[in-house]
Amino acid sequence: MKRILGITLAAMMSLSLLAGCGGSDEPSSSTAPAAPASSAAPASSEAPKGMEGPITVVSREPGSGTRGAFIELMGIEEKGADGTKTDHTTQDAVIASQTNVVMTNVAGDPNAIGYISLGSLNDTVKAVNVDGVEANAENVKAGTYKVARPFNIATKGEPTGLAKDFIDFIMSKEGQQIVVDAGYIAVADDAAAYAGDKPQGRLVIAGSSSVSPVMEKLAEAYKAVNAGAEIELQTSDSTAGMTAAIDGTCDIGMASRGLKDTESAELVGLAIANDGIAVVVSPENPVENLTSEQIKGIFTGEIIDWADAQ
Repeated sequence: MKRILGITLAAMMSLSLLAGCGGSDEPSSSTAPAAPASSAAPASSEAPKGMEGPITVVSREPGSGTRGAFIELMGIEEKGADGTKTDHTTQDAVIASQTNVVMTNVAGDPNAIGYISLGSLNDTVKAVNVDGVEANAENVKAGTYKVARPFNIATKGEPTGLAKDFIDFIMSKEGQQIVVDAGYIAVADDAAAYAGDKPQGRLVIAGSSSVSPVMEKLAEAYKAVNAGAEIELQTSDSTAGMTAAIDGTCDIGMASRGLKDTESAELVGLAIANDGIAVVVSPENPVENLTSEQIKGIFTGEIIDWADAQ
């Protein structure tokens, strides 16, 4: 019986080999075994790497002008019938006290998302399109990129002396060109050339960490034409800057938002530039576009996983 079984198996193997040789004149593609239907799913049905997992929300601190503008523009802040404003930023958010801290947190976490001044954007983070519109100065100026706000300065009363001369420089042709070169949007395209009298003295300028980078460039350029000017720049946040201007502990306050009614009642404000707010993720995150509603959902904690933000 064993001998018969052995002969039968040998015969079956021989027939199998003959069948394999019989198609040698056909193209190789016709004899290749078909891939199993379940071996690969279409690319569109697979969530790209980084699109799944808990979202790390990174937000600025409550006194930040960038936060104030962002939550207002994105509908994260709600105004009650009595005028009271409520910030619905998720309590799980990582709070960053300055722009560079937001960028560091986002750059180091593929699942993180935050927001920063457009003028501070660099290649350590990636700006996503908002409602299909790219975050850049041209789109802010054209009005197509909606997440934008002014950069304001404020003084206690009408500025005089060195403060006035420096502000005149900021609003001059030279000053507004510095604004543009720094990646922001000028507010005075037809400004005249600077023609100040260059008084000597010392200025203290305090406030927003978003305004601070362009203010530093403006101060350096002004000191190059007025060697008798000394300018100290103190970086904190918009609310601290406005408070310092009201208290008289600084000469010029900086805010990356509009002045509040209580601030406008005591200060003279002036917009020196416009700026977008870039919604940023890690370069490792493949997300390229988010809608306003998705951004609101993420920052209020209604959307907590990237898989739900597709």
